[in-house]
Amino acid sequence: MVALEWIAPAAALVAAALAERLHARRVRRVATLLFGPSGKPSPWARAVPLLRVAAWSALAWALTLLLVRPPAKHSLDDGGATRHAGDYDHVLLVLDVSPSMRLVDAGPEKTQSRMQRARVVMESFFSRLPMERFRVSVVAVYNGALPVVVDTADAEVVGNILGDLPMHYAFQPGKTRLFDGLAEAVKIAQPWAPRSTTLVVLSDGDTIPASGMPRVPASIGEVLVVGVGDPITGKFIDGRQSRQDAATLRQLATRLSGHYHDANAKHLPSALLAAIAAESAGSPFDRLTEREYALAAAALASLLLSVFPLLLRRYGTKWHPGVVHEPAAGVTIPAVASASRGVEKLA
Repeated sequence: MVALEWIAPAAALVAAALAERLHARRVRRVATLLFGPSGKPSPWARAVPLLRVAAWSALAWALTLLLVRPPAKHSLDDGGATRHAGDYDHVLLVLDVSPSMRLVDAGPEKTQSRMQRARVVMESFFSRLPMERFRVSVVAVYNGALPVVVDTADAEVVGNILGDLPMHYAFQPGKTRLFDGLAEAVKIAQPWAPRSTTLVVLSDGDTIPASGMPRVPASIGEVLVVGVGDPITGKFIDGRQSRQDAATLRQLATRLSGHYHDANAKHLPSALLAAIAAESAGSPFDRLTEREYALAAAALASLLLSVFPLLLRRYGTKWHPGVVHEPAAGVTIPAVASASRGVEKLA
């Protein structure tokens, strides 16, 4: 079926070229009658044979492709179930699940645990995005990193992960290795389309190394580093004081060419989410399939083939045989002037 998409336009090109050549030979025999003493049409009309050949080829390609390619539905009324997998954008969440995330010092009243605050912030994040265009992946990070879910459309699954699920028990006790989570996220996002992914790093920034950060692939277009926990007053855990390290998180966002937001008291700004949604929508041309281009080619080729005869009839040549032009005012034809003088002498 794929070969037919190219055989048909090739056959149409050959047939149209032969027909134009035969037509040119016939026109050449009566060129003087058609175009006057010069025997040549208007300059623009000389390109019409090539344009007609191209139009017939494009029309054959378009109609053949429309015949063999199944249509793709772009409506979002069904939640995007009929869309192609490559049409989706991605939200990739690197979630800190270390024990420090269970300390209670977050929220406007500082009565929420950091993990609870993370859930509230992300629920607000998802509620303000057109999630029918997105798939969500979650990477849990503590003393290592584990992918929890990849490309899910189920909001309940993500909500359960962000809830009271004690995922830190899946890791060996130790320090938080946030860069391991970034490395796992990079591995997941590597095959995705360029700039189709929004990376969200959600952590209290308790322990972040100074080096070893992986390189962000082209698939990641936006990076958000979201901090939770009180950035001023800390809580004791494991013999040390833990608080949101805002300076380190801000530096991490800078190194990732992203944005940092302290979500301990305020949600993510709507302007930032609107920019992400607008970027995910992209240009209308980005999501056009070959069928849409085939429809446009068929319409344009049909229009050209239908208007060429009218344009050639009206503007194909400046030679108009049989047309008598009236003399301009104040100008006399010599023969008429001589005849007038002869009549005057006889009188």
